[in-house]
Amino acid sequence: MSLGTDSESVTDGLTDDFARNRPTRPATTRLCPSPTAAEAPTDDHLGDGNYRRNMAHPQMFDDDDPVLERVRTIALILPEAQEKISHGRSAFFTTKVFAYYGGAAKHVTGEIEQHPHAVLVLLDPMDAEVVLEQPDSFVPMYLGPSGWIGLEVEELSDEELRELLVDSYRNTASAILARRLPEGE
Repeated sequence: MSLGTDSESVTDGLTDDFARNRPTRPATTRLCPSPTAAEAPTDDHLGDGNYRRNMAHPQMFDDDDPVLERVRTIALILPEAQEKISHGRSAFFTTKVFAYYGGAAKHVTGEIEQHPHAVLVLLDPMDAEVVLEQPDSFVPMYLGPSGWIGLEVEELSDEELRELLVDSYRNTASAILARRLPEGE
């Protein structure tokens, strides 16, 4: 490479050097290739070779759980509410989830405490502070930093459970759906 007074020759020389010394790889080579169908683990239940994305979570509740049935009865009465399984737990939603059944809390010691009969709801911050003062409440893993709180359902009356679910519904449902709630809800 020669350094001339012409700026184009300097630029051309640098570009040529870079092109000569640059490592190349074929365009078809991927840095993290997906396994072939024969190499993919058996949990690739969609069969598209992307077993990490398709990995199913184990179901973490019993369909015949009477506590879950209480939550279902109240949650599914709300306008356009539906139930789905999300991350192995029962979730109630319209377009966004307004309640989960079951959760876990992580203590400062690193211990994870499961709450299989709890409801996770998203309340207004002022309401959440009051609810968190109850001894059966907890801040759930993953959702807690977003304002979600958990409460043991067995300790709640049907009216308290309904109030929590309706408040969470109001905070997550569209304004149109929230207006469809009965007066006084």
